[in-house]
Amino acid sequence: MKVLVTYNLPKEGFADYTSNFNFIFPENKASFTKEEIISRIGDVEALLSMFNLPIDKEIIDAGKNLKIISNFGVGFNNVDIEYAKSKGIRVTNTPDPVVEPTAELAFTLIGDLARRVSECDKKLRQPNAIRWGVMENLGVGLYKKRLGIIGMGRIGQAIARRALASGMEIVYHNRHQLSAEKENELNIRYLPLNELLAESDFISLNTPLTESTYHMIDKRALKSMKKGCMVINTARGPVVNEADLINALKEGIIGGAALDVFEFEPKISEELLKLENVVLVPHIGTATLSARNEMSRYACENIRRFFNGEDPLSVVV
Repeated sequence: MKVLVTYNLPKEGFADYTSNFNFIFPENKASFTKEEIISRIGDVEALLSMFNLPIDKEIIDAGKNLKIISNFGVGFNNVDIEYAKSKGIRVTNTPDPVVEPTAELAFTLIGDLARRVSECDKKLRQPNAIRWGVMENLGVGLYKKRLGIIGMGRIGQAIARRALASGMEIVYHNRHQLSAEKENELNIRYLPLNELLAESDFISLNTPLTESTYHMIDKRALKSMKKGCMVINTARGPVVNEADLINALKEGIIGGAALDVFEFEPKISEELLKLENVVLVPHIGTATLSARNEMSRYACENIRRFFNGEDPLSVVV
């Protein structure tokens, strides 16, 4: 059975499934182009896709024998879900392996931004760019500060556990409020979105990208934030209106931002690159070798279970 893999991933994560499937990887390059996928997908039963390339109607129509799209990652906004569903194609994702690595990066970004680590590092590498002194390079401590988490799924909860260990107070907003038992377990408190924005010292974005979350953080939201608030986005770039964020950073409406994702990724605004109160990383939320291999295994297991008549580990549609 043929499985077209759109990105040249490490083979370790596929090793347990080579007897089940004939994996087709890009050769001597990182990724297939859209045209290359269309030319190869005609007799393929399964597509293992990445967030870097949209799986649109044209690709889906070219997959005459396609039965399942196993998306590599928790996000699936790169796949035309409704069209795949209309064609009777199952779509799955890989939420479990991404939880801890993404939470780890998000909390790393919080500390980096608060204590100005990347900013000071860059200045130290430039002649006479930094000043030394007791009252120079002052950052913000995390202890007793309030972290607002927007999106309290498994990643949000993993971030909350790390923040709690650092002595932070945790408030959250979610589409549905968690049970009292879960709130007590995590020592977190639910707030309506407007109150969370106004009362948080740090805000971590951990929502999926949907119609309701697109540009959730815009000019109005930014202006309603507490003075000096810092925004961390490890969710999806378009959750934030990037132009509004840049203006808020330049005008001092908020204190800073740390971004793993960008609205027009991989293009990054030149204005963002020039700002000192911003930490930027290239979508590395799950970028550890162990996480990549586990995501591959999870995506393969979704395919194996589907063709064995079992429920995949995680189903989108």
